[in-house]
Amino acid sequence: MGSYASRTSVPVAKTEMEIKELLRRHGATRTGFAEEEGRAVIMFEMQERRVQFTMPLPRRDELRFAEDSRGYTRTVESQRKLWEQACREKWRALLLTIKAKFVSVESQVETFEEAFLAHIVVPGAGGTLGQRALPAIAEAYKTGTLPPLLPSGEPPRG
Repeated sequence: MGSYASRTSVPVAKTEMEIKELLRRHGATRTGFAEEEGRAVIMFEMQERRVQFTMPLPRRDELRFAEDSRGYTRTVESQRKLWEQACREKWRALLLTIKAKFVSVESQVETFEEAFLAHIVVPGAGGTLGQRALPAIAEAYKTGTLPPLLPSGEPPRG
């Protein structure tokens, strides 16, 4: 089974524009896109929250682009085409991810905060909630100190 959008021919720039338009349609007041070798960062503000997606991108020097399955070195042009295809796939997957979150919010499956929780930027602390919480979650699973799967049903104290 191939990856999502493995045959897409949609240029990255067009997908970026689709994401910007999607964000605007849903009320984003600010958007920012930045890219460097190996990652892209998309930020937007909406509903008094700053949201950030940091997406790993394929690196040009990855072995999967340089060699075929038999270990033969590909031409520079072939490597470039494979790398560009991998980048297009990633951007299409990000577009689908963001669209799905908005569908979930619009359908009242979850709130905006629930849908985008891991990607909400923590003011003053740096990074997103996901970046801050994931190490703590990993530690909880490693040490075996997990909260009950189902809450008690009693209102929280405090």
